[in-house]
Formats: sequence, structure tokens, C-alpha cells
Amino acid sequence: MDEREISQAVIQRLPRYYRFLGDLLDNNVERISSSDLSKRMNVTASQIRQDLNNFGGFGQQGYGYNVKYLYTEIGKILGLDESHNFVIVGAGNLGQALANYAAFETSGFVLKGIFDVNPKLKDISIRGIKIHMMDELKDFIRDNNIEIAVLTVPKENAGEVAELLSDTDIKGIWNFAHIDLKLPDSIIVENVHLADSLMRLSYKIGHYAKGDLQK
Repeated sequence: MDEREISQAVIQRLPRYYRFLGDLLDNNVERISSSDLSKRMNVTASQIRQDLNNFGGFGQQGYGYNVKYLYTEIGKILGLDESHNFVIVGAGNLGQALANYAAFETSGFVLKGIFDVNPKLKDISIRGIKIHMMDELKDFIRDNNIEIAVLTVPKENAGEVAELLSDTDIKGIWNFAHIDLKLPDSIIVENVHLADSLMRLSYKIGHYAKGDLQK
């Protein structure tokens, strides 16, 4: 693969390609053209070809894309050909909801533990995964080869917990706390602000109703 830097816009579209190709596989579709894929995804065929050309193209003129092969290759690009152990820090409503989301495992993300400060939650299990106390976190990360921490603590506690995580071998944080974390470059942070997404939806609804926005 070319070592040139790939734009964030392309990277953000890759999971969507992966999801649509997975749906095609489930429906026993063996190959598809960029034109047909563009109609399903509402992305131009030119954009699809440009995106995939960043990684070698994968298509054959007159044939299109082999769905299974492309799905597998995009999975490799996304790192889904390997397992990633993760923990959830914060066992409130959101943390428990994420812990109950069994589909993570189908993409290679393996939940190993859940952590909280509330002693009433100690040793309670969610889908067989035990809730531990925070004083066990560092040793657990070291002993279980944890790569990712999912942060679902309140905003006012997020900085302190992130600081604790930065002193471990964590490689990435999936941050649901309503604060943008700034950590050492060795730790990749993906911020997820649910309210931002809802506000974008509100904007689109209002402007679509006025006729100055297309779906």
C-alpha cells in the first residue's frame, strides 16, 4: 500500500463501505460495480473509486469489485483482521448499554472488563463481564493486554481518568465524556459527542424544510 497520508474524510467513509459490503455479502452478492455501489450508498461512483484508489483500487474494469475480497481488504485496512481487547470505564447507563452491545465481538473488539467507583456495582456482571473497582484498573490493563479504553464517566471526572489511563499501555481511548481530551501523542483519542450529532440532525431538519438542503 502507498505510504502517503490518507485524508480523514476517506478514513471516516471506510467503515461505511465495510458495512454496506457486509450487507451485500449477507445477500449473496458476489460482485458489484462502483456505479451500483454508489446508488446504494448515495456516494458518487467517482468518489468511491478515488477513495479505494488510495489503497490500491481493488476493482477490475468491466468486472467491478469482488465483494468478499473488497470487504476483507477494507477490514484489514481498518485493523479488523486482529482482535482488540478493551475495557469500559464508567458503569453507568451508557457504559452498561455499551457493555450489552454484543456486536462488538463480531468486528474483533473483545470486552475484557468494566470499571467504576461505585462499590455497590462491584462484582456485578454484564454479559458475563465483571465490574471491577478503579483501583484495579492499571494492573488489569497490564495483565490483559488491553489496547482500548471506552470512557463513559461524567465530564467532570474524565480528565482525571484520562490522566490515569495515560500512565498505562493503552493505545486508544473511545471518549463519550462531553469533553475533548488532550493526551500524549502515543494515545489516539476518538471523541464521540452524542449531542453534537443530534444538533446536526436538528440543523438538517430545519434547513431541509426550508428547501435549502438536500438529503
